Amino acid sequence: MSAILSTTSKSFLSRNSTRQCQNMQKALFALLNARHYSSATEQTLKERFAEIIPAKAEEIKKFKKEHGKTVIGEVLLEQAYGGMRGIKGLVWEGSVLDPEEGIRFRGRTIPEIQRELPKAEGSTEPLPEALFWLLLTGEIPTDAQVKALSADLAARSEIPEHVVQLLDSLPKDLHPMAQFSIAVTALESDSKFAKAYAQGVSKKEYWSYTFEDSLDLLGKLPVIASKIYRNVFKDGKITSTDPNADYGKNLAQLLGYENKDFIDLMRLYLTIHSDHEGGNVSAHTTHLVGSALSSPYLSLAAGLNGLAGPLHGRANQEVLEWLFKLREEVKGDYSKETIEKYLWDTLNAGRVVPGYGHAVLRKTDPRYTAQREFALKHFPDYELFKLVSTIYEVAPGVLTKHGKTKNPWPNVDSHSGVLLQYYGLTEASFYTVLFGVARAIGVLPQLIIDRAVGAPIERPKSFSTEKYKELIKKIESKN
Repeated sequence: MSAILSTTSKSFLSRNSTRQCQNMQKALFALLNARHYSSATEQTLKERFAEIIPAKAEEIKKFKKEHGKTVIGEVLLEQAYGGMRGIKGLVWEGSVLDPEEGIRFRGRTIPEIQRELPKAEGSTEPLPEALFWLLLTGEIPTDAQVKALSADLAARSEIPEHVVQLLDSLPKDLHPMAQFSIAVTALESDSKFAKAYAQGVSKKEYWSYTFEDSLDLLGKLPVIASKIYRNVFKDGKITSTDPNADYGKNLAQLLGYENKDFIDLMRLYLTIHSDHEGGNVSAHTTHLVGSALSSPYLSLAAGLNGLAGPLHGRANQEVLEWLFKLREEVKGDYSKETIEKYLWDTLNAGRVVPGYGHAVLRKTDPRYTAQREFALKHFPDYELFKLVSTIYEVAPGVLTKHGKTKNPWPNVDSHSGVLLQYYGLTEASFYTVLFGVARAIGVLPQLIIDRAVGAPIERPKSFSTEKYKELIKKIESKN
């Protein structure tokens, strides 16, 4: 291997900079490392998916043929005007969100995921790349398979120079999520799917190129996210991807953190923020844009733009801002009585309590619980954690008495910022970028599946208000 790298370096140096040569060396080391791990396992992720997808596609085809005309639900007029809330109209294989039970990833709850997924040596948290394998195949990978996948992702991490220059040229006051979306869009220059489609590749091969784009994209996201963080808040410099590190560890180190517990937090954070069935804005948008045969780069960029909205992923930033304002006004008095009064003042002023309520859930978000347990284990006496805990004791009762929310329980956003604050990642406007890295792990498997089973372009039917009035008039006349 040394001889190969030495020869490559000499040739490369004649045309490029020392820095580029070093990057190529690292990429080659990572690639050879990934191949080493792959040779020690029976199958790579791509090989396993290629093996199982024909039967899955046939199962779907048969299911549609036998039951395609079955009525699976009724649509109310208020649902059409209410953002299609609750309408059964999407297929999402990776996860299902039950109002009472919470999220299940391929049938497994978050506690089950934490127990069953492979972990890094000495870690207690699941590896997010292991979840990616599970979401794509429905199977728990072996330790060796996950190590091979980690090495493969690290081997794909280098970003093109034009993307580096683009990020360096952006104003620091441009929101990190806008920068994130811009960078992912700019990666379209590397899309293997777009190039293959332009050359007339068979539809049967769409999934293979979508797979390659998806893994390339996943490999690059920690570098892009960290470059944005270092540009906006630090000195603009980032370290290199470690070819022997797992996904969460590489993200933490690229951000500039070596703390073992923070690395574990990144593994947990990426896992539990990854997927939340297909109806949320970022997942649905990624799926919708992908259905037009846009590449994974363009599809994810569209999803990131949805995630950036304050009613979706950026809510974690708003929660933290609200917590800081609360802390300032109560001046250290975290008694239940004081917190209750502040909550009522917030509601009576016509505002909402950030971090509480959910479009689907009717119980405490299991993702909130997982983060709470992490905090109890690592920093039970942290001031902000104590404040969040007191709010958790008081808010459900206040919101229930207020009567204008269907779910008075906390969601994932009400806790995530507190964990990051404790470890010194205090820049709240960056938090949604981390959410975006995680969400890619959840939405990209579905893009691959969509192309593998030949999913069509999404095109629901819409009516004007006048047309709905005509429709309602006809229905009422029959009754």
